[in-house]
Amino acid sequence: MSARPEAVGLSSRRLENIDTFLQRKYVDSGRMPGTLSLVWRRGEIAHLGVTGMADIARGKKMAEDTIFRIYSMTKPVTSVATMMLVEQGLIALDDPVHRFIPSWKDLGVYNGGFMETFRTKRCERPMLVIDLLRHTSGLTYGFQQSTNVDAAYRKVKIGEIEKHGTLEEMVEKLGTLPLEFSPGTAWNYSVATDVLGYIVGKVAGVAFDDFLRTKIFKPLGMHDTDFHVHEGKRERFAACYAVTPKGGMDLQDDPAKSPYLAPPSLVSGGGGLVSTAGDYLRFCRMLINGGSLDGVQLLSPKTVELMTQNHLPGGHDLPALSRSMFSEATYNGIGFGLGFSVTMDPVKTMIPGSVGEYSWGGAASTTFWIDPREDLIAIFMTQLLPSSVYPVRREFRTMVYSSFVSEAGLPAKPRVGF
Repeated sequence: MSARPEAVGLSSRRLENIDTFLQRKYVDSGRMPGTLSLVWRRGEIAHLGVTGMADIARGKKMAEDTIFRIYSMTKPVTSVATMMLVEQGLIALDDPVHRFIPSWKDLGVYNGGFMETFRTKRCERPMLVIDLLRHTSGLTYGFQQSTNVDAAYRKVKIGEIEKHGTLEEMVEKLGTLPLEFSPGTAWNYSVATDVLGYIVGKVAGVAFDDFLRTKIFKPLGMHDTDFHVHEGKRERFAACYAVTPKGGMDLQDDPAKSPYLAPPSLVSGGGGLVSTAGDYLRFCRMLINGGSLDGVQLLSPKTVELMTQNHLPGGHDLPALSRSMFSEATYNGIGFGLGFSVTMDPVKTMIPGSVGEYSWGGAASTTFWIDPREDLIAIFMTQLLPSSVYPVRREFRTMVYSSFVSEAGLPAKPRVGF
């Protein structure tokens, strides 16, 4: 399923410039180990390029089937799983979360103190399932490093890169901590999607990871996607690196000794998956096709349409509601749907794009976006923590849209949902 780029309205020369740019700026300079860039349009892969290494110490080159830690690119998958149960009538978006987690019924909002001396006030309304999907729940991440609440997350080891305990234990701990704000009143990037994974497992009556394997990965043919790297695939697993203070890289996770070589004790719906670009493309193709792929239907087109609209209260964009010190999205002109950031105003983003495109990224600098208006999917993979150091996502997005050429003579494209 590959095409000459000009046949789908893209310039082959300009697409090739993407990898030239990545090689020169990031790989040759020692800022990134290697990269994989994939561009799909109108049913065809128009570009699939690799640069550099997947494992520097062992001399393994980046390859089309390299397996990556996708971290928060797990979140859209968990959101799809949640909406599958919504379609079955087992969950409703306006269900209070304490319907599924009774111990959370009396959660309060932070009003002073720390840990044993926390003081709280009543929430203006209960936390709803939709709050978990759109990050308006009042939960947080410890790495936000801005409040006493996220400091408490760090103290009890909630939501860290290296997972501790079990999902059930994490949910129990969260029930002892206050919320940052009353649900629905602000936006804050958080462990909310991990909580959704817990709810999916509880409602479906099976382990959350088994639900994903049997209801999403196997039906879509995502054979390399899981919460650990299976025996026989370890040679394809990339090393993960972390930025040093001087701009170089240190090994952060050795693929030969990685925790990802065994099933995790905490199955993280917010950041636990490994995958390949090819697998994630199949997930994205299901979404851009309105919830189905190759005869397998996971969601209704109307559900996908609902998920990929802005759900922030009042129709606001992120700058109006966000309290996050960090998230995997830029803010200006960006809203948030049910599991994805959503472009509301490309002019405010100051990057080429379309109203209604949706996206997310992962902690190791991976990213994807889907542009239904242009029938376009773009995926970028590497393994470098954290994702906030370099503007590579902005650069990749700009170069992809800069590869567009005249569409004269091309068949009309569908405009799903917009």
